[in-house]
Amino acid sequence: MAGAARRRDGRIAQERMLEEAMAAIAEDGLATLTMSALAERLGTSGGHILYYFGSKDRLLLEALRWSEDQLAGERRALLGRRLTAPRKLDLFLELYLPEGPRDPRWTLWIELWARTASNEPLKAAQEEIDEGWQRDLEALLAKGVDQGRFAPVDVSARASELLALLDGLSTRVVLGQRGADRGRALERARSAAALLVPPLPRVPEASA
Repeated sequence: MAGAARRRDGRIAQERMLEEAMAAIAEDGLATLTMSALAERLGTSGGHILYYFGSKDRLLLEALRWSEDQLAGERRALLGRRLTAPRKLDLFLELYLPEGPRDPRWTLWIELWARTASNEPLKAAQEEIDEGWQRDLEALLAKGVDQGRFAPVDVSARASELLALLDGLSTRVVLGQRGADRGRALERARSAAALLVPPLPRVPEASA
């Protein structure tokens, strides 16, 4: 029992560190996030944080995982809702795109993308996260096609293309490029989605 309690306390401590790391990134950006600065926010020592994560790279990756796990839960809830497939796709786009230039999840993605080439564990972790989005989007599109709400398409290819486009739009928003804000990104994502996965009008049922 004591060992289980320690493990539970350890998970709580880690989650608190990850939550605070994401808050710090949202408030001040990634450049100011150091182990010592995070430790000061938490009222602990840098060594205590290193005990759980070992390095800043590992901390950043686990913070991204933590954030993505929360979104994965939201995606599962979305897929299970009683909504039309086009409406679910629209909500999926909203969930994927960043909230704005200070979005901490997307700030982490951009930072970690630059480190992927020389870090195989990081590359594997990112691919695993990407596969979750791909799998859920494919399921959403396939169900819409089966229900006659989307035109028949290559679901896997269209999901991959749409996610690549969303990555590009999201990067522009987070970098604060001119004319790139969440509202405009969402408009462009919706236009692209309608071209890649054309919605079909609902055919009224014949009267008896």
